[in-house]
Order: sequence, then structure tokens, then C-alpha cells
Amino acid sequence: MAGLALTSPVFGAGEMIPAKFTGDGPDVSPPLEWTAPPAGTKSLVLIVDDPDAPVGTWVHWVLVGVPPDHRKLPEGVEKAAQPAGLGSAVSGKNDFGRLGYGGPAPPRGPAHRYFFKLYSLDTTLSLPPGATKAEVEKAMKGHVLAQAELMGRYQRK
Repeated sequence: MAGLALTSPVFGAGEMIPAKFTGDGPDVSPPLEWTAPPAGTKSLVLIVDDPDAPVGTWVHWVLVGVPPDHRKLPEGVEKAAQPAGLGSAVSGKNDFGRLGYGGPAPPRGPAHRYFFKLYSLDTTLSLPPGATKAEVEKAMKGHVLAQAELMGRYQRK
């Protein structure tokens, strides 16, 4: 499987996510960058979740259908059904019950881990805005060419 690497200019792997990108700040999505996906990639999917949430894994962002020629997401991706500047990409529903990015907002206590997972697919998923992580993962099954992951942490002061 070809390599795919995901990074952010605002936090490194395992580092703390700046408050600007959390529920304690303006709650805008962090900028993300990635390497070229493997040949045959038709679309990209981004899922961000927190496996340390008290209720089980909490989904913070689902973004489906990012064009394969994109190599980054800007800071503050629009929280809309079809975010501007991302081709035909659509926002799924996060566990806050909203479209788009919902930043870390953990209860006080130890730092939580936030996994930013980028998937390269050999197809374009025809899912409507508001699709859930479970619906997206089911639709992706058998179509993942490569996956990259970036883990950031956040702790409420």
C-alpha cells in the first residue's frame, strides 16, 4: 500500500492542539497538509475522533469527497453542507449534532487524544451532507487505498 502522510503546521504528532482550534477558543478547524495520495485515488475522506471521551469514541469531524488533487485543508474550513473551496466535498455530522468541525472540548482531567485520519479511496462516495462516521466507514469498506493519521492532544486547564 502506498504511503500517505498527514501533518499540521500548528501541531506535531502527539503534541498539544492549540486552544484556538478547540471549544475553549474560536473552535476553527486546524490547517492540515498531506502528501500525494496513491495513483487511482478518486477522493479523500477525513475523520477526526477522540477515543478517550467518557461516553466512548466521540466524532469531531467527518468530511467526505475531498478532491484527490488537494494537498491541504485551510484553517477554519466552513461548517457548511458543502464547504467552499473543496470541490464537491460534503460535511458529515459530528457527535455535537452539527455539520463540519467541532473542536476538542473534553471534561477537565487528563489530556485526550484526537485522531485526524485521512483516507485515500478508489471511488467517490455518494453520501449526503450529514452522513455519520458509521455510514461513511461502511461506504468506504473495500475502497481504501491508503490511510494517514495525525494524533494531537488537548487538555482543559
